[in-house]
Amino acid sequence: MDAIAEKAREIGRLLSRTPEYESLKRANQQLGEDREAVTDMNRLAELEQQITSDLRSGNEPSAEVQEEYGSLAEQLQQRTAYQSVVAAQSNFERVMARINEEIARGIESGEQSRIILP
Repeated sequence: MDAIAEKAREIGRLLSRTPEYESLKRANQQLGEDREAVTDMNRLAELEQQITSDLRSGNEPSAEVQEEYGSLAEQLQQRTAYQSVVAAQSNFERVMARINEEIARGIESGEQSRIILP
């Protein structure tokens, strides 16, 4: 298991140097510096908690809360900084999907191998 953990750390180190990761990191930083976007995200989180609480207690969230949530979410999605994060996250997820495909190929190859490794 130690060898696997070491390989995973190495993959992490390599990923941290990819353009996709750097772009995601920059986009998140820029979003964090957009005070209005941060305020909107914080309010959205509050509304999500309220909606979740209402639903768990068997109540329908008020129309006002639902409307504010929808309006705020739409407003946030129109912000350039937010759109940059979404695009960068999508690109990074594609890199991760390719890595997972390679891991799956490695597992498949290992299953077919007759050589026993320590």
